[in-house]
Amino acid sequence: MSSVLHDLAAFLVEAKRRTYAGLDDDASVATPLLAGSKQLEHHAAPYTYRDIYFGMGFFVGQETISRDDRAIWSMSYSGGARAEITDRDTFLEIYKFLREALLGVSVDEPYRGPRLFEQAGMIYRNEVEGALDRFHGIEMIARHDGTPLYELRYSGGLLR
Repeated sequence: MSSVLHDLAAFLVEAKRRTYAGLDDDASVATPLLAGSKQLEHHAAPYTYRDIYFGMGFFVGQETISRDDRAIWSMSYSGGARAEITDRDTFLEIYKFLREALLGVSVDEPYRGPRLFEQAGMIYRNEVEGALDRFHGIEMIARHDGTPLYELRYSGGLLR
């Protein structure tokens, strides 16, 4: 990985840990660009990270990184808890676990969480193909007994 890509990946890991994974919606900006969305941001010159998403049980969103006010990288995602899950406490349990898994994001694969994370009776799996310049993947959460709880698909890369 070139030093430029390594710097970008390191910034992305820092941004993810300082927004949703680490702070949940407490990292939201007061007035999002798109009405009805949640918008999370992190700045460390020369980079700016922005994550804008809609929804909770099922959600869609897009992360972007700009360098000197020019978008250079983006990832879109959609997914969420299974449709039959409607209990708020279960949503909160799933998303708390998800944030713990996402804190394990690494510079080698800075897209979502680690390949495997287990805790509190749940298993997080992340299957990804590609590299920072072009990638796609799927993350899943299930109970230890195999009951599926959540699924999200994502893709992105360097903009050119």
